[in-house]
Amino acid sequence: MEATQYVKSLRTPDEHAELDRGKVDIVDLGDLTVGRVVVEPGWRWSEHLRPMVGGEWCEVRHAGMVVAGRFGYTFPDGTTLEVGPDDVFDIPAGHDGYTVGDDTCVMLEWAGARSTRGFTVGTGKRIVTTMLFTDLVGSTELATRLGDTAWHEVLSRHYESIRRELDRFGGREIETTGDGMLATFDAAATALECAVEIIRDANWLDLHVRAGVHTGEVQLLGNRLRGVAVHEAARVMATAGADEVLVSETTRVLATSSKLAFEDRGLQSLKGLGERHLYALVRPDPPVPGTAAHVSRSTSDPA
Repeated sequence: MEATQYVKSLRTPDEHAELDRGKVDIVDLGDLTVGRVVVEPGWRWSEHLRPMVGGEWCEVRHAGMVVAGRFGYTFPDGTTLEVGPDDVFDIPAGHDGYTVGDDTCVMLEWAGARSTRGFTVGTGKRIVTTMLFTDLVGSTELATRLGDTAWHEVLSRHYESIRRELDRFGGREIETTGDGMLATFDAAATALECAVEIIRDANWLDLHVRAGVHTGEVQLLGNRLRGVAVHEAARVMATAGADEVLVSETTRVLATSSKLAFEDRGLQSLKGLGERHLYALVRPDPPVPGTAAHVSRSTSDPA
């Protein structure tokens, strides 16, 4: 490995974007993405960025630290939060952000710097989106074997790796679901590629993940999703085996042009929804040694 692969400088970023009253510089270093966000006094997401990305609130998770200046957040329930120099933050989706005071604010972010877009329609509207559900296989047994402290550490590392891949592929975290996560994507192929990377990362932690991907119409309620399509995506995931990505017929059709390959799994009975034609994504890389790909399916209901 060349030495330049270990170090990069934000003075010569991989990506640069000019904002109204601000700018963003980004470097990618292996699996790590770091952005430097600089926003001037008076900058506010709802005023300077919302007209471009839409939505009532910023639907992107931001994690990082403040280098200089101060930054504030307002949440839908009316609560506010302010961060300053040396503060490390992890702000969930669903907020408005703004500079505080008369000084320029400089922040380093390792989640959210690239994702400067949000939902393109407002709260309560219906959209078509691709949903990715993930779930850990055998988590109860593993938690019992490891004990609470070690299990929470492993689970934390797993969520960290999922969020890193969501940031990399432009996915939006909607909510955690027990030992898994629900995220949305603008493109079906991107969701499938992200699912493969999530499984690969989990395997290196000696974990096994089942994933389900479905594209359908949902209703936006704040930063939540509602609708039959959400339940269908969850049922698709529940039918998958360890280290397997199952997809609906709709998602497979939308991803046809991506050159991804699928195995036909025929009609599968989804609880409360009847039969659906499902397909298994053929992973482009062999499973990590010791994993149990394509094992028997669980009939548990995650929803």
